[in-house]
Amino acid sequence: MARDTTDFRPIEGVDELVEHLAEGNKPRDKWRIGTEHEKFPFYVDGNAPVPYGGEHGIRAILEGMQSKLGWDPIIDDGRIIGLVEPTGQGAISLEPGGQFELSGAPLETIHQTCREGNAHLAQVREIAEPMGIRFLGLGGSPKWSLAETPKMPKSRYEIMTRYMPKVGTKGLDMMYRTCTIQVNLDFESEADMRRKMQVSLKLQPLSTALFANSPFTESHPNGLQSWRGDIWRDTDNQRSGLLEFCFSPDFGFADYVEWALDVPMYFVIRDGRYHDMTHITFRQFMAGAARNEVPDGLPTMGDWANHLSTLFPDVRLKRFLEMRGADGGPWRRICALPAFWVGLLYDEAALDAAEALTSSWTYDETLAMRNAVPEQGISAPFRNTTLREIARDVMVISRMGLKNRGRKNRDGYDETSFLNTLDEVVARGTTSAEEMLSAYHTRWGGSIEPVFMEYAY
Repeated sequence: MARDTTDFRPIEGVDELVEHLAEGNKPRDKWRIGTEHEKFPFYVDGNAPVPYGGEHGIRAILEGMQSKLGWDPIIDDGRIIGLVEPTGQGAISLEPGGQFELSGAPLETIHQTCREGNAHLAQVREIAEPMGIRFLGLGGSPKWSLAETPKMPKSRYEIMTRYMPKVGTKGLDMMYRTCTIQVNLDFESEADMRRKMQVSLKLQPLSTALFANSPFTESHPNGLQSWRGDIWRDTDNQRSGLLEFCFSPDFGFADYVEWALDVPMYFVIRDGRYHDMTHITFRQFMAGAARNEVPDGLPTMGDWANHLSTLFPDVRLKRFLEMRGADGGPWRRICALPAFWVGLLYDEAALDAAEALTSSWTYDETLAMRNAVPEQGISAPFRNTTLREIARDVMVISRMGLKNRGRKNRDGYDETSFLNTLDEVVARGTTSAEEMLSAYHTRWGGSIEPVFMEYAY
């Protein structure tokens, strides 16, 4: 999230919080695709991490991008920490360890999404390469220890850094040493949101498996295919993971609100300053718990929007749904992730088929699958088969959905070609992580340094 929200309307009651989510309902012709992707900057000389400051640091890249694009700077305590397109059509932001993120514009087709990603990577390379900086497309930082990883000067991250060790063992790794690709998708009604939430929660472990791309930590194999997926198993289980209540046949906006109300807050912003609120839940905040702690200590709709952005379930509900299961990866994966989910969720026949495929899957079965995937990838067991076999069926459904959409580029090709990189994973029976591990043990000669050449943008 590039910029935290300021909306000073006071909250009168819980119904307003439910309505805030319901305002995301959109007719089908207004549905859009918003893709986010993160990557690790590194110095080509020595494959070292890039700090915020200095003539050839993250700040300099942001300033160069600002000059090139004409986007508005996002300032935190006098320091540039991101950029936003003036009409809200996209943003560039920093993750805690310097991971460089594009939050893409809401677009109509995967063709547009792919062009957007390609243009962004070309632009950032133009600025960064003269500084000796390139970007790595992986799900986890393969070389640098937590102590070696830079820290970005962003106020909300200072609060999170203090809080994470109190609620899990891997939160700091999540913040500083992982990258993801996400896609944000719309719904037309509460019932439509429910269907999409339930299908995508059940299939999120499959997404993690197909995109598994983080097998190295501190220059050695870590025994996992998705280190990032494993990290999320013990980051902060009050606000992340697989939400069992979402599996209910009556799940709706109000249920998500009730859950969110009882999750501890991170912060509120008053007069441009971030105030640590990790000691209370949003429900306690609404009851007046911060009345004497911070200026204007009663909750606003901006506080609620910011709180929703600090919840990290496998599928996050705001005024749209965020698919959060995939590791970061190379350029083709940036296009494949939105194609995979758009194919499943934006065509009625495909959504019907995905729902039928997963309708009998229980919370416990899905959780077991989620727990197995970080180590086993698409070989993880499910019932009497494996995720690889499940993937064959799901890819057929996604491809059908994209074909039914019929969104063609200028050369007459539809969006199905963007699934090819995932088809390769299923056909091979090995993930990107397994391919990297094979290279490490053979042609890379037991070194992870070649990853900085082969997986760089």
